[in-house]
Amino acid sequence: MALKLEDKKVIVAEVNEAAGSALSAVVADYRGMEVGALTAMREKARAGKIYLRVVRNTLAKRAVAGTEFECLNDALVGPTLIGFSLEEPSAAAKLFREIAKDNDKLNIRALAIGGTLLDGSQVDAVAKLPTKDEAIAMLMSVMKAPVSKFASTLNAVPSKLVRTIAAVGEAKKAG
Repeated sequence: MALKLEDKKVIVAEVNEAAGSALSAVVADYRGMEVGALTAMREKARAGKIYLRVVRNTLAKRAVAGTEFECLNDALVGPTLIGFSLEEPSAAAKLFREIAKDNDKLNIRALAIGGTLLDGSQVDAVAKLPTKDEAIAMLMSVMKAPVSKFASTLNAVPSKLVRTIAAVGEAKKAG
């Protein structure tokens, strides 16, 4: 069914809005995927704050024009499934990698983060990026380590003195 001009404008505006607020994007070829698999992928995308859309390449190119995802233009060929991470930079890459493990029909073509185009083979590296909460936890553990070590060092001196006095007391009782 042919889309009318007004429908195309709506699609372009919707994808452009998602691209404007997204942190990263993943483009994949979904040819041959079953409808049930795509539906399950869409449900996971909604739960993970990922904008997922099957879109015509000409409309996608117009939608990403003027955004940091304009670098994806060369990857927009053939049947295109595009996902934009709206909250976590690695969310879309994690979703696409997870689905691609179970479904060999999903072929990841390209990724874009901060205006940088990455090959689809680098999806694992992007998917392994920590979430915001994980990054904060790692930072806090690194910041906490010197303080904990200092506190245990300060605590070691009095406890060593107490153990020495206790050992002398035991020796006097025995002798």
